[in-house]
Amino acid sequence: MAPHLAAGHLNLGAALEAAGDAAGALQSYEAALALDAGNAYACYNAGRLRFWRGETAPAETLLRRALSARADFPDALVMLAYALDAQKRPAEAAACLESALRQQPDAPGTWYVYGELLFSKLRRVDDAEAALRRAVALDSGLVPAWHLLGDLYRIGSQIDAALECYSAARRVEPERFDLESAQLLALALSDAVSAEELYARHRAFGARLEASIPGRTTPFAGIADPQRRLRVGFLSGDFSRHPVSWFMLPLLARLDRAHFETHAYSFGPVADEVTAQVRGAADYWREVGDLSDEAMARAIERDAIDVLVDLTGHAGQQRLGVFARRPAPVQVSWLGYLQTTGLSRIDWRITDARADPPGEAERLHTERLARLPHAQWCYRPPVDLEHAAAPPCLERGYVTFGSFNAVPKLGHAVRRCWAEVLAAVPGARLHFAGVPDGRVREDLVRDFSLAGVAGDRLSFAPRVAPADYFRQFDGVDLVLDTFPCGGGTTTLDALWMGVPVLTLAGDRSVGRSALSILGELGLDAWVARSAEEYVRLAQAFAGDASTLAALRTSLRERLRASALMDEAGFARDMEALLRGLWREWCAKAVA
Repeated sequence: MAPHLAAGHLNLGAALEAAGDAAGALQSYEAALALDAGNAYACYNAGRLRFWRGETAPAETLLRRALSARADFPDALVMLAYALDAQKRPAEAAACLESALRQQPDAPGTWYVYGELLFSKLRRVDDAEAALRRAVALDSGLVPAWHLLGDLYRIGSQIDAALECYSAARRVEPERFDLESAQLLALALSDAVSAEELYARHRAFGARLEASIPGRTTPFAGIADPQRRLRVGFLSGDFSRHPVSWFMLPLLARLDRAHFETHAYSFGPVADEVTAQVRGAADYWREVGDLSDEAMARAIERDAIDVLVDLTGHAGQQRLGVFARRPAPVQVSWLGYLQTTGLSRIDWRITDARADPPGEAERLHTERLARLPHAQWCYRPPVDLEHAAAPPCLERGYVTFGSFNAVPKLGHAVRRCWAEVLAAVPGARLHFAGVPDGRVREDLVRDFSLAGVAGDRLSFAPRVAPADYFRQFDGVDLVLDTFPCGGGTTTLDALWMGVPVLTLAGDRSVGRSALSILGELGLDAWVARSAEEYVRLAQAFAGDASTLAALRTSLRERLRASALMDEAGFARDMEALLRGLWREWCAKAVA
């Protein structure tokens, strides 16, 4: 009746969109624009749909036209920020969101989007915290904002604050397993939580998850032949520039393809040059990030995977719901999360006897423990650099301790202990690697100052490129390990650069990583059994320049000659272990 009525086409587009016909809606919006090119709402709606189709540049053009027609249009500014961010222009996106918030300051969703951009893309952590706090003040039920705020506090080593945020989110959505998993990761970092309590919380998570998913009732399609070639699947969100990939690459390169076929299932949001290496090293590669847990489990089962290995646990975007559906006969946890997942449907956790002493560690696991004969990982340095020929104390006249573990591991107990170390070694310095500007540094300086350690005895460096990170080891004499969560990758990095590591033997798997590595190298003297002994050993080693100098020249070759860098030997050990797990399943399947 009125084909030239732009408003009619605009309203029809809205109706079609509400009915789920996005393509028809876009046609109607564009029909409206053909009649009224300056219609702000038609531009906005068409731009929004173009963006969701992945057409970010056309979306930007349409959204800018909407704002030209109507400057007071906060929704269009938010959508334009999405389009700019997708084109890797986060600073421009932030400016759009700031304009939207000036127009609509009480919009909790916009404050959340702004906080997320500041945190994840611009690394303006303090500003991100303020934005997210504003979001939850306006809407206490805004779960994504609580979740991200918890992540922000956890990454900044404010574990108690992180736990409060996760709890606030779970009060709104108590059934969310991802929120509970985030809580577990934060609890694992807390020095106020016992190993027994941590295990109980993991076990409760596993029981709740498995209760929500019916147990498997159908038999597996594969033949229960203990000798046949095995299909091994590795599931991870960290097939990128991440320690999981660095430890996986030697194994993927060395596994005997006559007896093992490897499948990599990647659900990570980041792809880089390391992703390409992992993809090239695996026999089969599948991107599964867009799949639900159920769809992912079906895909794994269609691939007839015999042994499925979880490389993430609760350390990130967990996909334990896949394992709860049991798509593979043998299910294993390894590498990415050095403690129990809490699931009984994950049959085994791969470890070693030093990290998980037999007869002691079993009580803290829902999985059975499968122990490799040496350490549970194989090290391949990500960069090839020579290290300094001598420890810096010989030239400086004072000792420099180093901290290379992630910021979340720098808890209250660690700070108190390290302050005692600096008090016991007058003139010594402590260098922190990977600590950003802002509140984290300020909190560290404050805590050490309250313990009597002047701020000028501390130095800091932000996260840097791998080569620059490794160069920092040349400036320290010995590394201090954290607790209750110790360092695995950073311990190996330090040893590779000729720098010894002092660790405290923990009461849980994740607290015995460095102990396992040092024990493999015969460096048990660098393992303290109490915080008091930790301080005494730090003082003693700081005063023993000859030992530090000898280790600087010998540690790299010692590491090279050990099982920790024997890629072929590690692959044979892993093959024997996986074959043994498969044989046990076959024996039960035919019994």
